[in-house]
Amino acid sequence: MSEAPAHRHRVHSADGTGIAVYEEGNPAGPTVVLVHGWPDSHVLWDGVVPLLTDRFRVIRYDNRGVGGSDAPAPVSAYTMAHYADDFAAVIAAVSPGTAVHVLAHDWGSVGVWEYLARPESATRVASFTSVSGPSADHLNRFAVTSLKRPYRPKTFARALDGLARLAYMGAFSIPVLAPAAIRFAFARGAMRRQLLRDGMAPESIHHGDGFARDAARSMKVYPANYFRGLSSGRTDHYVGVPVQLIVNTDDPFVRPYVFDAVAQWVPTLWRRDLKAGHWAPMSHPHVVARAVTELVDHLDGHPAARELARARVGGSRPPFAHTLVSVTGAGDGIGRATALEFASQGAELVVSDIDQAGAEQTARLIAAAGGTAHAYQLDVADADAVARFAQTVCDAHGVPDILVNNAGIGHGGYFLDTPADRYDRVLDINFGGVVNCCRAFTPAMVARGTGGHVVNVASMAAFTPIAAVNAYATSKAAVFMFSDCLRAELSSAAIGVTTLCPGVVKTGIVDRTHFDVPAAKRRELEVKRAQAKRAFAARGYGPEKVARAIVAAVRSGKAVAPVTAEAHLAYGLARVAPAVLRRAARGRLL
Repeated sequence: MSEAPAHRHRVHSADGTGIAVYEEGNPAGPTVVLVHGWPDSHVLWDGVVPLLTDRFRVIRYDNRGVGGSDAPAPVSAYTMAHYADDFAAVIAAVSPGTAVHVLAHDWGSVGVWEYLARPESATRVASFTSVSGPSADHLNRFAVTSLKRPYRPKTFARALDGLARLAYMGAFSIPVLAPAAIRFAFARGAMRRQLLRDGMAPESIHHGDGFARDAARSMKVYPANYFRGLSSGRTDHYVGVPVQLIVNTDDPFVRPYVFDAVAQWVPTLWRRDLKAGHWAPMSHPHVVARAVTELVDHLDGHPAARELARARVGGSRPPFAHTLVSVTGAGDGIGRATALEFASQGAELVVSDIDQAGAEQTARLIAAAGGTAHAYQLDVADADAVARFAQTVCDAHGVPDILVNNAGIGHGGYFLDTPADRYDRVLDINFGGVVNCCRAFTPAMVARGTGGHVVNVASMAAFTPIAAVNAYATSKAAVFMFSDCLRAELSSAAIGVTTLCPGVVKTGIVDRTHFDVPAAKRRELEVKRAQAKRAFAARGYGPEKVARAIVAAVRSGKAVAPVTAEAHLAYGLARVAPAVLRRAARGRLL
């Protein structure tokens, strides 16, 4: 339950309905008006408000039929025109001379869209952030236009699906019976149990004291608007106010594609897709508050924050513009090529390497090509150092959108010839480094709520057993399985995970690889090393091709990406004929 904000007063709408208004926050800050939907009250915003009050003067109010507001008896008193009148009365009372910023959810958002069709809205609303509440007119146009085009099966099917998902509104429009059923169910915790089943944390659920009663009384919003919305919709509902859409990709009622054509009605538009269900103000209050803050700051003259800039709809820009990418092992080879490739497609880079000079050279190459990069020295095997690095990056540059865990070392030698400390060092860097970076960065990526991507660079050795590279192959196989498990875990946060498995690539790895062999075979080893270098050079597969494969895998969301023909062949054999690879593993190093 929630305590009411300290300052409460009433205003009267155009039809005389009394609306309870609550005010808190910074009196000198910009005014943000929060509008809830059904079945909530102003309490819906209890998780969002504390994140806004330092900066903003925050106004909330109870919709008619809810909380401290009056509950008119006629169904006709709950049309969106009346909701728009209520909003107009509130902003006239709380901010008579200054335009307000608006954040609205569900039916509250639909009501604000209704108000934005009025001529005076352009001078009364400075910005509108809408969560799970499309314009009734725009939704009508989407459905009607799509259903007239059965020759476009995808669009036609989406229109049918969108209407089917709103069919419950017809049942909610049944007088007497529907409100009685809702009051009975909600009084016994049905809504709370559903939110908990959907994964909502108990402490995130905010319902007012009269929740069941309010839900039943305000259900008149459904018969007042549902059938009207199906049958008619304005064709000239253009909005001149800057609008930001928070589109909940897991919303079972309002699907993301419903908003795909909004740009034709709203020329100044931002869209943020959020991995969340319908009640994002409760499940992701920090994301909602950050979105509003970034938009208000930008409209006040500040440069657009990276997330806001990426959310801008319209215009042409590189695929990874306004994207922050972290690449480890970026001092040369695949890491450097990957950083350069992402930078060429608009990304801002954080490049790190145990060789600081190499990382700095990569950053200089990116800068010389017109990009932006930040260089850091990092030993990925040092968990504490990685944790400090992640905190520094997040504080100075923001949470990375893409994490490329590329740092690694080569190693050759049989298990019985490899000292324990050397074997452990290979695992610490090649596998431990991936784990350390994921542990340090992914919690912040999940908490941000807007998805992302992780690329863990393994090797074809991950599924190709070779006796002579036991430590290396084992470390890469561990990366492969770790990535499979992590992918399953992070999918709920819309964070993709790609396991990249290169084959023979022309880099400096042969020169840097340490081989543990008996002393009597050292001279023979150097001959073999020279032969391997020539073979790698003759293969002609450079790191820039691997970099392009990494970027393509991120764009497509590919789970496992073998790179080079031999890697594809080995991956196929590992799945259909693993015994062939096991027999080949017995080959001798020397």
